[in-house]
Amino acid sequence: MTAEAMEAGPGKGAAADGDRPLRIALLTYKGNPFCGGQGVYVRHLSRELARLGHRVEVIGSQPYPVLDEGLPELSLTELPSLDLYRQPDPFRTPARGEYRDWIDALEVGTMWTGGFPEPLTFSLRARRHLRARRGEFDVIHDNQTLGYGLLGDVGAPLVTTIHHPITVDRQLELDAAEGWQRRASVRRWYAFTRMQKRVARRLPSVLTVSGTSRQEIVDHLRVERDRIHVVHIGADTDLFSPNPSVRQVPGRIVTTSSADVPLKGLVFLVEALAKVRTEHPGAHLVVVGRRAEDGPVAQAIERYGLDGAVEFVKGISDADLVDLVRSAEVACVPSLYEGFSLPAAEAMATGTPLVATTGGAIPEVAGPDGETCLAVPPGDSGALAAALGRLLGDPELRVRLGSAGRERVLARFTWAKAAEGTVAHYREAMALPASRLRSREAASATGTEGRGSAPGTGSLATPGPARSEAAEETFAAEELVAANRESRATC
Repeated sequence: MTAEAMEAGPGKGAAADGDRPLRIALLTYKGNPFCGGQGVYVRHLSRELARLGHRVEVIGSQPYPVLDEGLPELSLTELPSLDLYRQPDPFRTPARGEYRDWIDALEVGTMWTGGFPEPLTFSLRARRHLRARRGEFDVIHDNQTLGYGLLGDVGAPLVTTIHHPITVDRQLELDAAEGWQRRASVRRWYAFTRMQKRVARRLPSVLTVSGTSRQEIVDHLRVERDRIHVVHIGADTDLFSPNPSVRQVPGRIVTTSSADVPLKGLVFLVEALAKVRTEHPGAHLVVVGRRAEDGPVAQAIERYGLDGAVEFVKGISDADLVDLVRSAEVACVPSLYEGFSLPAAEAMATGTPLVATTGGAIPEVAGPDGETCLAVPPGDSGALAAALGRLLGDPELRVRLGSAGRERVLARFTWAKAAEGTVAHYREAMALPASRLRSREAASATGTEGRGSAPGTGSLATPGPARSEAAEETFAAEELVAANRESRATC
């Protein structure tokens, strides 16, 4: 136990690890827990950190995070953007009265030119917010914003989670794009990844969710391996648990996927379903996600006559989601790549047998083929069909794989374990001396970026003397120049 915890008295004022409780700022530029892994991560990690005795303040933008209730040490601070991609009017142009400052103008200008502004603009707003509250937090945890605004002194040591490099998504979308205009549009949208590469190399402490993601971060972002620490995430095993009273629906296959994202591989699952139904006519697919009205998935559903055999559901409650997974005879993760795969862990936790590809880190989660899942190569609809058909036709295999899958998740992938591992790295980051942080950043800037490095360098994480207002304005102007340079280079 540290001296600080001892001063609080035995058993009083100490966190679960025996040290003093931490004041944590958890940043997320998007927090929807019902669509996208980043929102799920923030919701469950913040809850478990609070249960360990730490004070957690989630600072997020629209769609705002949804946090668990009943935890007094857990709170949400809204840091609003212009919400340019909201439904039902995405890519809207705000009214004149909505503009508050130059960051809003930058956000709209980037959208008008086909880029995605939110990682940069959220980071700039977060910087302003955090520096105004200097001394209120022991550690700042960024959930993959990787924006220029989080470089330099942000008021407390910085730890960053990178689930996987978004450059992987970019390349898969480019591979799937047809025609030069579509490829140009994809490049412009993903222009922010150039910023994320530059920022990632200067971070003192990076967390990621799997060994595969760690290697991808080294390869794609050129972050030094010794700065990257693997902390596996997992399932809420109290919520995602078996329940024999939930009736299994014969032939039901369930997956979680965005229909218009090539990375998720849904089109291959639709093709596989068409093949499976030749031997199992009752086979049908329930997709947790938004249905795209056009695109490869919609075209495949029409081409194979599967309108009545593929259903999309979205916006359902946690309880309804769990019962949906429990009701399936098979869960499927058809992704071409995943940095972890929460849907795999959650399905396994319910005892539902899993068919999953070997894309990215999925094997780390799903386990060995034939022991805890049936594994198939990514992008192979024939292999998917064979594995799905095998499970649908073999009740004993379904029971064996389902039971073994849950045991694997309980042993390796829970949010409680994730929170404990994360706190350990918070304390390591807080213990790093300022001189070491400055030397590490200098090595990154000169060794990998040279004179073309991003603005905002200096002490990465340790609070120092507050900048003058004029210095802050200079920093902001440099950020705007950097953003414009990004646009010209990649549009």
